Amino acid sequence: MGSHARLPEQAPLTVRPAIGLAIVGMGAAMGPLDIAVNVALPAITSHFGLPLGEVQWLVICYVLVYGSLMLVCGKLGDLFGHRLVFQLGLILSAVGCAACAMAPSWPLFLWARAGQGIGTALALACGPALSTSLYSEQNRTKALAGFAAGQALASTIGPLLGGVLVQLWDWPAVYWMRVPLALATLALSPLLPSPKPDNRPFDAIGALLLAFSMTSLLLALVLSQRAVPASQPLALVTAAAWALARFVRHESRFEEPILRPSLFADARFTIPNLLSVLANLASFAILLLTPYYLINVLGLSASGAGLMIALAFVGGTAGAPLAARLVPRLGQRPTAFAGVLVVAVSLMALAWTTAGTPLPVLALLLLIEGSAYGLLVVAYTDIVTSSLARRDRGVAGALALLTRTVGVVSGAAVLSALQARGAAGQAGIDGFLTGYRFAFMAAGGGLLAALLFSCLWPRAWFGR
Repeated sequence: MGSHARLPEQAPLTVRPAIGLAIVGMGAAMGPLDIAVNVALPAITSHFGLPLGEVQWLVICYVLVYGSLMLVCGKLGDLFGHRLVFQLGLILSAVGCAACAMAPSWPLFLWARAGQGIGTALALACGPALSTSLYSEQNRTKALAGFAAGQALASTIGPLLGGVLVQLWDWPAVYWMRVPLALATLALSPLLPSPKPDNRPFDAIGALLLAFSMTSLLLALVLSQRAVPASQPLALVTAAAWALARFVRHESRFEEPILRPSLFADARFTIPNLLSVLANLASFAILLLTPYYLINVLGLSASGAGLMIALAFVGGTAGAPLAARLVPRLGQRPTAFAGVLVVAVSLMALAWTTAGTPLPVLALLLLIEGSAYGLLVVAYTDIVTSSLARRDRGVAGALALLTRTVGVVSGAAVLSALQARGAAGQAGIDGFLTGYRFAFMAAGGGLLAALLFSCLWPRAWFGR
Protein backbone atom coordinates (compact mmCIF):
# COMPACT_ATOMS: atom_id res chain seq x y z
CA MET A 1 0.00 0.00 0.00
CA GLY A 2 2.64 2.50 1.02
CA SER A 3 4.51 4.32 -1.72
CA HIS A 4 8.17 5.19 -1.64
CA ALA A 5 8.02 8.01 -4.18
CA ARG A 6 10.69 10.63 -3.71
CA LEU A 7 9.71 13.74 -1.82
CA PRO A 8 10.21 17.09 -3.58
CA GLU A 9 13.48 18.68 -2.54
CA GLN A 10 13.10 21.04 0.41
CA ALA A 11 15.24 23.39 2.40
CA PRO A 12 16.80 22.17 5.66
CA LEU A 13 14.81 22.82 8.81
CA THR A 14 15.45 26.22 10.37
CA VAL A 15 13.45 25.51 13.52
CA ARG A 16 13.22 22.73 16.08
CA PRO A 17 10.48 20.24 15.13
CA ALA A 18 8.49 20.86 18.34
CA ILE A 19 8.47 24.62 17.69
CA GLY A 20 7.50 24.08 14.07
CA LEU A 21 4.68 21.78 15.17
CA ALA A 22 3.45 24.50 17.52
CA ILE A 23 3.41 27.01 14.63
CA VAL A 24 1.41 24.60 12.46
CA GLY A 25 -0.93 23.93 15.36
CA MET A 26 -1.56 27.65 15.84
CA GLY A 27 -2.63 28.06 12.23
CA ALA A 28 -4.65 24.85 12.07
CA ALA A 29 -6.45 25.86 15.29
CA MET A 30 -8.39 28.41 13.23
CA GLY A 31 -10.73 25.54 12.30
CA PRO A 32 -11.63 23.97 15.68
CA LEU A 33 -11.70 27.38 17.38
CA ASP A 34 -14.75 28.11 15.24
CA ILE A 35 -16.73 26.07 17.79
CA ALA A 36 -16.73 29.35 19.76
CA VAL A 37 -19.21 30.68 17.20
CA ASN A 38 -21.85 28.23 18.49
CA VAL A 39 -21.84 30.07 21.81
CA ALA A 40 -22.38 33.37 19.98
CA LEU A 41 -25.35 32.19 17.85
CA PRO A 42 -28.06 33.75 20.08
CA ALA A 43 -26.27 37.12 20.06
CA ILE A 44 -25.76 36.99 16.27
CA THR A 45 -29.43 36.09 15.78
CA SER A 46 -30.47 39.11 17.85
CA HIS A 47 -28.01 41.50 16.18
CA PHE A 48 -29.21 40.79 12.64
CA GLY A 49 -32.86 40.29 13.64
CA LEU A 50 -33.01 36.77 12.20
CA PRO A 51 -35.61 34.04 12.62
CA LEU A 52 -34.17 31.08 14.49
CA GLY A 53 -33.95 28.81 11.44
CA GLU A 54 -32.07 31.37 9.34
CA VAL A 55 -29.01 31.57 11.59
CA GLN A 56 -28.15 27.94 10.77
CA TRP A 57 -26.81 29.15 7.42
CA LEU A 58 -23.96 30.74 9.32
CA VAL A 59 -22.69 27.24 10.05
CA ILE A 60 -23.91 25.64 6.83
CA CYS A 61 -22.13 27.93 4.36
CA TYR A 62 -18.85 27.65 6.29
CA VAL A 63 -18.94 23.84 6.42
CA LEU A 64 -20.01 23.55 2.78
CA VAL A 65 -17.11 25.70 1.58
CA TYR A 66 -14.25 24.18 3.55
CA GLY A 67 -15.61 20.62 3.27
CA SER A 68 -15.98 20.76 -0.50
CA LEU A 69 -12.53 22.33 -1.03
CA MET A 70 -10.49 20.28 1.46
CA LEU A 71 -9.06 17.71 -0.97
CA VAL A 72 -8.46 20.32 -3.68
CA CYS A 73 -6.54 22.51 -1.22
CA GLY A 74 -4.47 19.52 -0.11
CA LYS A 75 -3.53 18.89 -3.74
CA LEU A 76 -2.62 22.55 -4.23
CA GLY A 77 -0.24 22.19 -1.30
CA ASP A 78 1.37 19.13 -2.87
CA LEU A 79 1.87 20.96 -6.16
CA PHE A 80 2.86 24.47 -5.07
CA GLY A 81 4.21 23.97 -1.57
CA HIS A 82 2.39 23.27 1.68
CA ARG A 83 3.85 26.33 3.37
CA LEU A 84 2.68 28.69 0.62
CA VAL A 85 -0.87 27.31 0.65
CA PHE A 86 -0.85 27.37 4.47
CA GLN A 87 0.16 31.05 4.38
CA LEU A 88 -2.57 31.92 1.87
CA GLY A 89 -5.05 30.20 4.15
CA LEU A 90 -3.91 32.28 7.12
CA ILE A 91 -4.30 35.51 5.15
CA LEU A 92 -7.80 34.60 3.96
CA SER A 93 -8.78 33.43 7.44
CA ALA A 94 -7.68 36.73 8.99
CA VAL A 95 -9.52 38.75 6.33
CA GLY A 96 -12.61 36.53 6.59
CA CYS A 97 -12.79 36.76 10.39
CA ALA A 98 -12.37 40.55 10.32
CA ALA A 99 -15.04 40.83 7.62
CA CYS A 100 -17.44 38.72 9.71
CA ALA A 101 -16.89 40.93 12.74
CA MET A 102 -17.53 44.12 10.73
CA ALA A 103 -20.30 42.86 8.40
CA PRO A 104 -23.08 45.49 8.20
CA SER A 105 -25.73 43.07 6.90
CA TRP A 106 -26.62 39.40 7.01
CA PRO A 107 -25.90 38.65 3.30
CA LEU A 108 -22.45 40.25 3.57
CA PHE A 109 -21.86 38.30 6.77
CA LEU A 110 -22.54 35.03 4.92
CA TRP A 111 -20.15 36.01 2.11
CA ALA A 112 -17.51 36.71 4.74
CA ARG A 113 -18.17 33.28 6.29
CA ALA A 114 -17.66 31.68 2.88
CA GLY A 115 -14.32 33.49 2.54
CA GLN A 116 -13.37 32.32 6.00
CA GLY A 117 -14.25 28.77 4.90
CA ILE A 118 -11.83 29.01 1.97
CA GLY A 119 -9.09 30.17 4.33
CA THR A 120 -9.81 27.30 6.73
CA ALA A 121 -9.65 24.75 3.91
CA LEU A 122 -6.29 26.09 2.69
CA ALA A 123 -4.67 26.23 6.13
CA LEU A 124 -6.17 23.09 7.64
CA ALA A 125 -5.63 20.83 4.61
CA CYS A 126 -1.87 21.38 4.70
CA GLY A 127 -1.56 21.01 8.49
CA PRO A 128 -0.84 17.25 8.62
CA ALA A 129 1.60 17.46 5.68
CA LEU A 130 3.54 20.33 7.27
CA SER A 131 3.61 18.45 10.58
CA THR A 132 5.13 15.32 9.05
CA SER A 133 7.67 17.39 7.10
CA LEU A 134 9.15 18.52 10.43
CA TYR A 135 10.07 14.98 11.50
CA SER A 136 11.82 11.98 10.01
CA GLU A 137 9.65 9.30 8.41
CA GLN A 138 10.30 7.05 11.42
CA ASN A 139 8.66 9.70 13.63
CA ARG A 140 5.71 10.36 11.32
CA THR A 141 3.16 9.04 13.83
CA LYS A 142 4.60 11.30 16.52
CA ALA A 143 4.11 14.31 14.25
CA LEU A 144 0.51 13.34 13.48
CA ALA A 145 -0.16 12.77 17.19
CA GLY A 146 1.11 16.26 17.99
CA PHE A 147 -1.12 17.76 15.29
CA ALA A 148 -4.18 15.81 16.52
CA ALA A 149 -3.52 16.79 20.15
CA GLY A 150 -3.38 20.44 19.10
CA GLN A 151 -6.70 20.13 17.30
CA ALA A 152 -8.30 18.52 20.35
CA LEU A 153 -6.89 21.23 22.63
CA ALA A 154 -8.27 23.99 20.38
CA SER A 155 -11.66 22.24 20.37
CA THR A 156 -11.57 22.20 24.18
CA ILE A 157 -10.70 25.89 24.44
CA GLY A 158 -13.12 27.08 21.73
CA PRO A 159 -16.48 26.96 23.53
CA LEU A 160 -15.01 28.05 26.88
CA LEU A 161 -13.26 31.04 25.30
CA GLY A 162 -16.33 31.85 23.22
CA GLY A 163 -18.51 32.18 26.30
CA VAL A 164 -16.07 34.56 27.98
CA LEU A 165 -15.60 36.71 24.87
CA VAL A 166 -19.31 37.05 24.15
CA GLN A 167 -19.99 38.02 27.76
CA LEU A 168 -17.23 40.66 27.82
CA TRP A 169 -17.27 42.13 24.29
CA ASP A 170 -20.29 40.68 22.44
CA TRP A 171 -20.30 38.31 19.46
CA PRO A 172 -17.76 40.05 17.13
CA ALA A 173 -15.05 39.11 19.64
CA VAL A 174 -15.24 35.42 18.64
CA TYR A 175 -14.03 36.52 15.18
CA TRP A 176 -11.65 39.30 16.20
CA MET A 177 -9.73 37.00 18.55
CA ARG A 178 -8.62 34.82 15.61
CA VAL A 179 -7.22 37.70 13.55
CA PRO A 180 -4.07 38.21 15.68
CA LEU A 181 -3.67 34.42 15.94
CA ALA A 182 -3.63 34.10 12.15
CA LEU A 183 -1.27 37.07 11.72
CA ALA A 184 1.12 35.82 14.42
CA THR A 185 1.23 32.39 12.76
CA LEU A 186 1.81 34.05 9.39
CA ALA A 187 4.76 35.99 10.84
CA LEU A 188 6.30 32.75 12.16
CA SER A 189 5.49 30.61 9.13
CA PRO A 190 8.76 31.35 7.23
CA LEU A 191 10.44 29.08 9.80
CA LEU A 192 8.51 26.10 8.38
CA PRO A 193 10.00 23.91 5.62
CA SER A 194 9.14 24.81 2.04
CA PRO A 195 9.37 22.04 -0.61
CA LYS A 196 10.18 23.20 -4.11
CA PRO A 197 7.36 22.76 -6.67
CA ASP A 198 7.95 19.78 -8.94
CA ASN A 199 6.04 21.13 -11.97
CA ARG A 200 3.22 18.59 -11.93
CA PRO A 201 -0.01 19.67 -13.69
CA PHE A 202 -3.06 20.72 -11.69
CA ASP A 203 -6.27 18.88 -12.53
CA ALA A 204 -8.71 21.79 -12.76
CA ILE A 205 -11.56 19.70 -14.22
CA GLY A 206 -11.19 17.08 -11.51
CA ALA A 207 -11.12 19.82 -8.85
CA LEU A 208 -14.39 21.31 -10.13
CA LEU A 209 -16.10 17.92 -10.30
CA LEU A 210 -14.92 16.99 -6.82
CA ALA A 211 -15.93 20.34 -5.29
CA PHE A 212 -19.36 20.13 -6.93
CA SER A 213 -19.87 16.57 -5.73
CA MET A 214 -18.85 17.33 -2.14
CA THR A 215 -20.95 20.51 -2.03
CA SER A 216 -24.03 18.68 -3.33
CA LEU A 217 -23.58 15.80 -0.88
CA LEU A 218 -23.02 18.01 2.17
CA LEU A 219 -25.92 20.31 1.25
CA ALA A 220 -28.19 17.28 0.80
CA LEU A 221 -27.27 16.09 4.29
CA VAL A 222 -27.95 19.55 5.71
CA LEU A 223 -31.32 19.94 3.96
CA SER A 224 -32.41 16.50 5.12
CA GLN A 225 -32.63 18.03 8.62
CA ARG A 226 -34.88 20.89 7.50
CA ALA A 227 -38.54 21.14 6.56
CA VAL A 228 -38.05 20.95 2.79
CA PRO A 229 -39.60 18.65 0.19
CA ALA A 230 -37.81 15.29 0.03
CA SER A 231 -37.18 15.89 -3.65
CA GLN A 232 -34.58 18.57 -2.89
CA PRO A 233 -32.09 16.41 -0.93
CA LEU A 234 -32.75 13.56 -3.40
CA ALA A 235 -31.93 15.79 -6.36
CA LEU A 236 -28.72 16.91 -4.66
CA VAL A 237 -27.67 13.33 -3.88
CA THR A 238 -28.30 12.44 -7.53
CA ALA A 239 -26.19 15.40 -8.66
CA ALA A 240 -23.42 14.40 -6.22
CA ALA A 241 -23.42 10.81 -7.52
CA TRP A 242 -23.28 12.01 -11.13
CA ALA A 243 -20.37 14.37 -10.43
CA LEU A 244 -18.53 11.71 -8.42
CA ALA A 245 -18.89 9.18 -11.25
CA ARG A 246 -17.53 11.73 -13.73
CA PHE A 247 -14.72 12.54 -11.29
CA VAL A 248 -13.73 8.86 -10.97
CA ARG A 249 -13.75 8.41 -14.74
CA HIS A 250 -11.73 11.57 -15.29
CA GLU A 251 -9.19 10.80 -12.54
CA SER A 252 -8.60 7.30 -13.94
CA ARG A 253 -7.34 8.89 -17.15
CA PHE A 254 -5.55 12.00 -15.88
CA GLU A 255 -1.78 11.72 -15.49
CA GLU A 256 -1.70 13.55 -12.13
CA PRO A 257 -5.06 12.93 -10.42
CA ILE A 258 -6.13 14.67 -7.24
CA LEU A 259 -6.88 11.27 -5.73
CA ARG A 260 -6.32 7.98 -7.55
CA PRO A 261 -9.64 6.03 -7.54
CA SER A 262 -7.84 2.67 -7.65
CA LEU A 263 -6.82 3.20 -4.01
CA PHE A 264 -10.37 2.38 -2.94
CA ALA A 265 -10.20 -1.05 -4.56
CA ASP A 266 -8.04 -2.14 -1.62
CA ALA A 267 -9.96 -2.98 1.58
CA ARG A 268 -6.91 -1.99 3.65
CA PHE A 269 -7.49 1.59 2.50
CA THR A 270 -11.27 1.74 2.06
CA ILE A 271 -12.38 0.18 5.36
CA PRO A 272 -10.44 2.58 7.65
CA ASN A 273 -11.90 5.52 5.70
CA LEU A 274 -15.45 4.20 6.08
CA LEU A 275 -14.92 3.49 9.77
CA SER A 276 -13.63 7.04 10.26
CA VAL A 277 -16.82 8.48 8.73
CA LEU A 278 -19.00 6.22 10.89
CA ALA A 279 -17.01 6.90 14.08
CA ASN A 280 -17.34 10.66 13.56
CA LEU A 281 -21.05 10.25 12.84
CA ALA A 282 -21.57 8.24 16.04
CA SER A 283 -19.36 10.44 18.24
CA PHE A 284 -21.26 13.57 17.20
CA ALA A 285 -24.04 12.34 19.49
CA ILE A 286 -22.05 13.79 22.38
CA LEU A 287 -22.00 17.31 20.91
CA LEU A 288 -25.55 17.15 19.56
CA LEU A 289 -27.55 15.46 22.34
CA THR A 290 -25.52 15.38 25.55
CA PRO A 291 -25.84 19.16 26.22
CA TYR A 292 -29.64 18.74 26.44
CA TYR A 293 -29.17 15.79 28.82
CA LEU A 294 -26.79 17.76 31.04
CA ILE A 295 -28.95 20.89 31.23
CA ASN A 296 -32.53 19.55 31.06
CA VAL A 297 -32.08 16.24 32.87
CA LEU A 298 -29.18 16.76 35.29
CA GLY A 299 -29.92 20.45 35.83
CA LEU A 300 -26.42 21.75 35.10
CA SER A 301 -25.81 25.35 34.08
CA ALA A 302 -24.69 26.16 30.54
CA SER A 303 -21.11 26.66 31.72
CA GLY A 304 -21.21 23.42 33.71
CA ALA A 305 -22.49 21.54 30.68
CA GLY A 306 -19.73 23.10 28.57
CA LEU A 307 -17.09 21.92 31.02
CA MET A 308 -18.48 18.37 30.95
CA ILE A 309 -18.55 18.27 27.13
CA ALA A 310 -14.99 19.61 27.08
CA LEU A 311 -13.89 16.40 28.84
CA ALA A 312 -14.34 14.49 25.58
CA PHE A 313 -11.84 16.83 23.91
CA VAL A 314 -9.52 16.58 26.91
CA GLY A 315 -9.62 12.83 26.37
CA GLY A 316 -8.69 13.38 22.72
CA THR A 317 -5.68 15.43 23.80
CA ALA A 318 -4.54 12.48 25.93
CA GLY A 319 -5.40 9.80 23.36
CA ALA A 320 -3.26 11.29 20.60
CA PRO A 321 0.16 10.81 22.29
CA LEU A 322 -0.97 7.36 23.46
CA ALA A 323 -1.51 6.44 19.81
CA ALA A 324 2.04 7.56 19.01
CA ARG A 325 3.24 4.92 21.49
CA LEU A 326 0.87 2.14 20.44
CA VAL A 327 1.16 2.36 16.64
CA PRO A 328 4.87 1.32 16.53
CA ARG A 329 4.11 -1.58 18.90
CA LEU A 330 0.71 -2.83 17.68
CA GLY A 331 0.51 -1.45 14.15
CA GLN A 332 -1.70 1.21 12.59
CA ARG A 333 -4.79 -0.87 11.93
CA PRO A 334 -5.04 -2.72 15.26
CA THR A 335 -4.64 0.62 17.05
CA ALA A 336 -7.27 2.33 14.88
CA PHE A 337 -9.75 -0.52 15.24
CA ALA A 338 -9.17 -0.64 19.00
CA GLY A 339 -10.10 3.04 19.08
CA VAL A 340 -13.29 2.33 17.10
CA LEU A 341 -14.19 -0.50 19.48
CA VAL A 342 -13.82 1.62 22.63
CA VAL A 343 -15.71 4.54 21.06
CA ALA A 344 -18.61 2.20 20.22
CA VAL A 345 -18.71 0.63 23.68
CA SER A 346 -18.43 4.03 25.39
CA LEU A 347 -21.37 5.41 23.43
CA MET A 348 -23.50 2.40 24.35
CA ALA A 349 -22.53 2.89 28.01
CA LEU A 350 -23.52 6.57 27.79
CA ALA A 351 -26.93 5.46 26.50
CA TRP A 352 -27.73 4.03 29.93
CA THR A 353 -27.07 7.19 31.91
CA THR A 354 -30.14 8.47 33.74
CA ALA A 355 -31.24 11.40 35.88
CA GLY A 356 -29.50 9.71 38.80
CA THR A 357 -26.14 9.02 37.15
CA PRO A 358 -23.32 10.49 39.29
CA LEU A 359 -21.33 13.20 37.51
CA PRO A 360 -17.96 11.44 38.11
CA VAL A 361 -19.26 8.37 36.24
CA LEU A 362 -20.43 10.51 33.33
CA ALA A 363 -17.12 12.40 33.31
CA LEU A 364 -15.18 9.12 33.18
CA LEU A 365 -17.23 7.83 30.25
CA LEU A 366 -16.68 11.08 28.32
CA LEU A 367 -12.93 10.94 29.00
CA ILE A 368 -12.74 7.32 27.83
CA GLU A 369 -14.71 8.04 24.66
CA GLY A 370 -12.56 11.08 23.88
CA SER A 371 -9.32 9.17 24.47
CA ALA A 372 -10.43 6.34 22.19
CA TYR A 373 -11.42 8.86 19.52
CA GLY A 374 -7.96 10.47 19.77
CA LEU A 375 -6.42 7.02 19.36
CA LEU A 376 -8.47 6.42 16.23
CA VAL A 377 -7.74 9.80 14.64
CA VAL A 378 -3.95 9.44 14.86
CA ALA A 379 -3.80 5.79 13.76
CA TYR A 380 -6.28 6.34 10.92
CA THR A 381 -4.47 9.45 9.66
CA ASP A 382 -1.23 7.47 9.74
CA ILE A 383 -2.86 4.75 7.60
CA VAL A 384 -3.97 7.26 4.98
CA THR A 385 -0.63 9.09 5.06
CA SER A 386 1.40 5.92 4.52
CA SER A 387 -0.97 4.67 1.80
CA LEU A 388 -0.39 7.61 -0.54
CA ALA A 389 2.87 8.67 -2.15
CA ARG A 390 5.01 10.90 0.07
CA ARG A 391 4.68 13.73 -2.44
CA ASP A 392 0.87 13.58 -1.89
CA ARG A 393 0.93 14.26 1.84
CA GLY A 394 -1.41 17.23 1.42
CA VAL A 395 -4.11 15.08 -0.17
CA ALA A 396 -3.61 12.40 2.51
CA GLY A 397 -4.09 14.84 5.37
CA ALA A 398 -7.02 16.50 3.64
CA LEU A 399 -8.75 13.15 3.09
CA ALA A 400 -8.47 12.33 6.79
CA LEU A 401 -10.03 15.70 7.65
CA LEU A 402 -12.75 15.28 5.00
CA THR A 403 -13.98 11.97 6.43
CA ARG A 404 -14.42 13.76 9.76
CA THR A 405 -16.49 16.52 8.13
CA VAL A 406 -18.71 14.07 6.22
CA GLY A 407 -19.24 12.06 9.42
CA VAL A 408 -20.18 15.10 11.51
CA VAL A 409 -22.60 16.53 8.93
CA SER A 410 -24.17 13.08 8.47
CA GLY A 411 -24.39 12.70 12.23
CA ALA A 412 -26.41 15.90 12.57
CA ALA A 413 -29.07 14.45 10.25
CA VAL A 414 -29.03 10.80 11.34
CA LEU A 415 -28.82 11.30 15.11
CA SER A 416 -31.61 13.89 15.18
CA ALA A 417 -33.86 11.44 13.33
CA LEU A 418 -32.90 8.60 15.68
CA GLN A 419 -33.62 10.66 18.79
CA ALA A 420 -37.00 11.74 17.43
CA ARG A 421 -37.92 8.18 16.51
CA GLY A 422 -36.92 6.84 19.91
CA ALA A 423 -38.98 9.48 21.70
CA ALA A 424 -42.06 9.07 19.47
CA GLY A 425 -45.27 9.16 21.48
CA GLN A 426 -43.61 10.35 24.68
CA ALA A 427 -43.21 13.84 26.08
CA GLY A 428 -41.12 15.57 28.72
CA ILE A 429 -37.96 14.30 30.35
CA ASP A 430 -38.97 10.65 30.04
CA GLY A 431 -39.54 11.05 26.32
CA PHE A 432 -36.21 12.78 25.84
CA LEU A 433 -34.34 10.09 27.78
CA THR A 434 -35.97 7.33 25.74
CA GLY A 435 -34.95 9.02 22.49
CA TYR A 436 -31.51 9.84 23.89
CA ARG A 437 -30.96 6.19 24.84
CA PHE A 438 -32.18 4.96 21.45
CA ALA A 439 -29.90 7.36 19.53
CA PHE A 440 -26.80 6.48 21.55
CA MET A 441 -27.45 2.74 21.39
CA ALA A 442 -28.04 2.94 17.64
CA ALA A 443 -24.90 5.03 17.12
CA GLY A 444 -22.65 2.84 19.26
CA GLY A 445 -24.25 -0.43 18.16
CA GLY A 446 -24.12 0.53 14.49
CA LEU A 447 -20.45 1.43 14.78
CA LEU A 448 -19.71 -1.85 16.53
CA ALA A 449 -21.61 -3.77 13.83
CA ALA A 450 -19.59 -2.02 11.12
CA LEU A 451 -16.37 -2.92 12.94
CA LEU A 452 -17.40 -6.59 13.18
CA PHE A 453 -18.49 -6.57 9.52
CA SER A 454 -15.00 -5.41 8.55
CA CYS A 455 -13.72 -8.74 9.88
CA LEU A 456 -14.90 -10.24 6.58
CA TRP A 457 -11.78 -8.64 5.08
CA PRO A 458 -8.99 -9.85 7.43
CA ARG A 459 -6.24 -8.13 5.40
CA ALA A 460 -7.74 -4.77 6.35
CA TRP A 461 -6.79 -5.43 9.99
CA PHE A 462 -3.11 -6.13 9.60
CA GLY A 463 0.05 -4.49 8.34
CA ARG A 464 1.56 -1.17 9.25
